[in-house]
Amino acid sequence: MNPSSNNGRVFWTAGVTVILLDVVTKLLAASRLPLHVPREIVGNVVRFTLAFNPGAAFSMSLGENSRYIFGAFAMIALVILWWLYRTTTAGDVTRVLALGLAWGGAAGNLIDRFREPRGVVDFIDIGWGDVRFWTFNVADSAVTVGALLLAFVLWREDRRQLALAAAEAAQRDEVSSSAS
Repeated sequence: MNPSSNNGRVFWTAGVTVILLDVVTKLLAASRLPLHVPREIVGNVVRFTLAFNPGAAFSMSLGENSRYIFGAFAMIALVILWWLYRTTTAGDVTRVLALGLAWGGAAGNLIDRFREPRGVVDFIDIGWGDVRFWTFNVADSAVTVGALLLAFVLWREDRRQLALAAAEAAQRDEVSSSAS
């Protein structure tokens, strides 16, 4: 199998799967959950609580045009993530998966930003008692997992390059000391 075609399969499968899961779960949440009324899923730890976020992460807002400003940022992010995918070495499945997850999540929230005038649909509510994490959705999860996975891949690449540079330096030192 051609490694570059495998890159495309991994990227697009991850991205499209995230978009489909995100859109379907948001439509279900918006149609079946009352606004701001928690529904316990796993005790008080995992709840579904419908909320609409007109801003960005953590309800950050830039005023009445937030929807368009953050939509533009999302489009820029999509282009950058796609470009990173296109420039990834054939067969680097982990990196491609990370980029596909992040791309799918960014696309899912972008779709919602223009589909839903009240804002991006958030409904996953995790915490313990009154200590709650921010309410989020499938797209947010995919962006987070993709970003963490990409950070791991880049960290691993840096370590590999440092080890290679150290080995080359040691080899040069060995050659120069045997020549003396």
